[in-house]
Amino acid sequence: MEPVKITLRKVDFAAHEQTVANCDELSASTFRYDSGIEGLRISNARGHLVILPFYGQMIWDAVFDGVDLTMKNMFSMPRPAHDIAGTYGCFAFHSGLLRNGCPSPDDTHALHGEMPVAALDCAGLEIGEDDEGLYMAVTGTAEYVMGFGDHYIAHPKVILRPGKTLFDMCMDVQNVGGAPMDLMYMCHVNFAYCEGAKIIQPAPFTPDRTVVRTAVPGHVQTTPDYLAFIDSLAKDPTGLEVLDEPERYNPEQVLYVRGVGADGYGNTASLMRRREGDGFKIAYNRNDFPKTVRWILVNADQQVAAFALPSTCEPEGYLAEKAKGNVRQLASGEAASFKVRLGYVTGEEAEAAEAHIHAL
Repeated sequence: MEPVKITLRKVDFAAHEQTVANCDELSASTFRYDSGIEGLRISNARGHLVILPFYGQMIWDAVFDGVDLTMKNMFSMPRPAHDIAGTYGCFAFHSGLLRNGCPSPDDTHALHGEMPVAALDCAGLEIGEDDEGLYMAVTGTAEYVMGFGDHYIAHPKVILRPGKTLFDMCMDVQNVGGAPMDLMYMCHVNFAYCEGAKIIQPAPFTPDRTVVRTAVPGHVQTTPDYLAFIDSLAKDPTGLEVLDEPERYNPEQVLYVRGVGADGYGNTASLMRRREGDGFKIAYNRNDFPKTVRWILVNADQQVAAFALPSTCEPEGYLAEKAKGNVRQLASGEAASFKVRLGYVTGEEAEAAEAHIHAL
């Protein structure tokens, strides 16, 4: 069938939640947080996502089969902010697009770039069928234009299907300016930290393949003991496979998983398997995302296990990534597309996913 498209208008988001669409078991409802930010809940029979359609199209909340997938954080609601640190409580956000990562003292960009809290020009809801069957999608458009600078059009999208606990987070971007444009993109997914969980990745936990970041950014408060500790982890990262020592992650630990295994089409995946046997999964194409980053932080205020962040670059800021050759360029008129499938898996599904990942 032809997709049904509904334009979302900010004026239609009220303080009370109201249903705007139903199709089969899929539903969508709108509401407005006390902070003034619009929220859109899309649901199926097994759970829901809360998306901020006009605010970077970040996914604020994700719950499936009664399991909360989102990091523990200090924010009771999303808040207006100039950068992502001012509202760091979401499940996932689009990091980039012109700049990415933690800025060095010599960088001029915001933490994780301009897209996380970008004001979208328009947003919509789409219901249709494709090769995988029925779907409900949240769509949007963000135009970035700067006099004497870059000009791009970005189209984020989130897709949910009936009966599924895995969903798609997509980003399409086109350089509509007359000059080449830098592109740095990371799908930044902040899964909940689960005590005792095991990380299943298509790469060994060896120092050359699971690389511990030893260059610590300025926002991390360090001590000589911490610096000595990460040096020891860099030599032997095997202790980071199971999340059974939360004190390892205060301050944060960042790792780069290199040379991840993939199938003949470049498809790869990682899994965080909980003690209960179920888990969280993320899958993507290595050709689109040549880098895989891990960020884990456990303290009294924030607990997060971003166990696999698909990215075009590493998160050390523009100047460092430029020097490493990790900044992609889009020619005038050129477009790039990114798709990540992620979410919750049952114990049986986790068992199959683990076997598949080990075979990559």
